[in-house]
Amino acid sequence: MTIVFWVVAGLTAFAFLGAGGMKLARPIPALREAGMGWVDDFSTPAVKLIALAEVIGAVGLIVPPLTGIAPVLSPIAGVCLAVIMAGAVVVHLRRTEAAAAAIVLTILPIAAAVLGFIVVA
Repeated sequence: MTIVFWVVAGLTAFAFLGAGGMKLARPIPALREAGMGWVDDFSTPAVKLIALAEVIGAVGLIVPPLTGIAPVLSPIAGVCLAVIMAGAVVVHLRRTEAAAAAIVLTILPIAAAVLGFIVVA
């Protein structure tokens, strides 16, 4: 069970760290050109805050169980990432971006699975 947790948590954290880091590093016009049209619906600080939340969530999935310091933060990070993904589904569905919503809907259960592994382990 521990190996499964680390594989799933590691891949999930890697995905969120990459996505959040990219949104933090790139300016809004570059994100728009990369196919993220949803950034037009949000202010620049809101987009950067979402990105920061993804990065912090990714770190929160891995660091607490790895160090043994406040491991309760890991399931909290999993819940927060699942909430971010649920919000992303709503945004993409409102924009009638069914393909993007489908991708997000595949990531959401993975974040929830990480949470489940954390609670069970």
